[in-house]
Amino acid sequence: MRVVLADLRSDRGFVNKDTVVGGYGQRMTGFCAVTRLATFLRKRLQDPPSVTLAYLAALLARAGHEVAFTCREVVEGDVALVLSSLVDHREETAWAAAARARGTRVGFVGITASKLPHLFAPAADFIVNGEPEEAVMRLARGEPLDGYVKSQEIADLDSLPFPRWDLVGVAPGARQASGYFTRPKGAFSLLASRSCPEFCTYCPHRILSSYRSRSVKNMADELEQLCEDHPQPFVVFRDPLFSQERERILALCDEIRARELDLRWECETRLDRLDEDLLATMRGAGLRAITFGVESLSPDTLRKVGRRPIPEEQQRRVIEACRRLEIGTVGFYVLGFSTDTWDSIAATIDYAISLGSTLAQFKLLTPYPGTPLYKQMERTVFERDWERFDGFTPTFRHPSLSSEEMQFLLAAAYGRFYLRPSFFANYGRFQTRWLLDLVGRLDRQVRAFHARKELASMSRTVEC
Repeated sequence: MRVVLADLRSDRGFVNKDTVVGGYGQRMTGFCAVTRLATFLRKRLQDPPSVTLAYLAALLARAGHEVAFTCREVVEGDVALVLSSLVDHREETAWAAAARARGTRVGFVGITASKLPHLFAPAADFIVNGEPEEAVMRLARGEPLDGYVKSQEIADLDSLPFPRWDLVGVAPGARQASGYFTRPKGAFSLLASRSCPEFCTYCPHRILSSYRSRSVKNMADELEQLCEDHPQPFVVFRDPLFSQERERILALCDEIRARELDLRWECETRLDRLDEDLLATMRGAGLRAITFGVESLSPDTLRKVGRRPIPEEQQRRVIEACRRLEIGTVGFYVLGFSTDTWDSIAATIDYAISLGSTLAQFKLLTPYPGTPLYKQMERTVFERDWERFDGFTPTFRHPSLSSEEMQFLLAAAYGRFYLRPSFFANYGRFQTRWLLDLVGRLDRQVRAFHARKELASMSRTVEC
């Protein structure tokens, strides 16, 4: 059997699917000067292959089937598996319709097809509900899949073969890690676990399956194979909470060093699951960047959406330790919680700047389908175009802020964080006292410039 795996690229902005927002994906477009630049850079410097499809490729190849891959063209095959997303589902169904017209049976995989099957049903012969590996194993054994197909989660993640990157468009040894403001081009995703052990009501990462993790040996074996196939790879651990089990991460770092693996890597985690000793060990094993959620300055706001607040002192301690160890940091922030006001969002933006992470990402609260938050907010959701649930577009009626104000505050967050001299000083790790004093003086002038622009546009400034 010839199976086509389709991870379709979009020409509208920068679209990132697969494990992003639990698999719903995000689309960044140029709604302000900073995001226009970010979109330009990310489209050229980031091209993450799909770890979901790489796993499916490995399963199919192990069963003796021919695997073809496409990111644009309709490719001939007996069966096609399309990676679904919320932000680009129309492009995906259009591709599927064209493939079916040529006689190919088409199935959709991923969280979006699982939670919103009606978006894909007209263009599908079957839709896989759940993590797709178990259903694809049945397909590989010759079982015909039809309709809405339940796929059981794999309890023992170590039993899965390692992702076959060579079958999803990646030539062995051809991907070199390089990059500036964005994640290095040529990065490989690695899933050390599935789902998430936390209970944030707005996050889709935990709504498809239960939390399970892989053994240290199994992860180290995959890293070793990556190093053999792709010299000096850059690996992105895509777990929402990578350092949940401290001893497990220490053991993995020991294994990386013992095997003398030459790689660099990035992970996402909570700042209360880090300390300086752990960071130093991770840095010695190749860690170069950490991403983490701050979300909001207000502990009460976080508690209302099921997120455990992290004390400010701990956040600053970890960021300072990362700075000393030369580990890049990226903070995530969500604007527009139901308790948010103009002033509380301004305070969160101020905090993001003062915290001093290398980079920051700001998004608007988005009630994603299948999350507890969506059930709570469904009556306030006015947006009916699912592709606009991209993390940057207002989709619901906020109790105290208009959609225009929310969009303005989001743009102001990017402008105030990135368009200031101290951002470049922090990114460049400036140390000279007189230079830092100059940066401080220039920062004050830039803040005044932002305030004047905000007054002219909205008759008020984004300041506490």
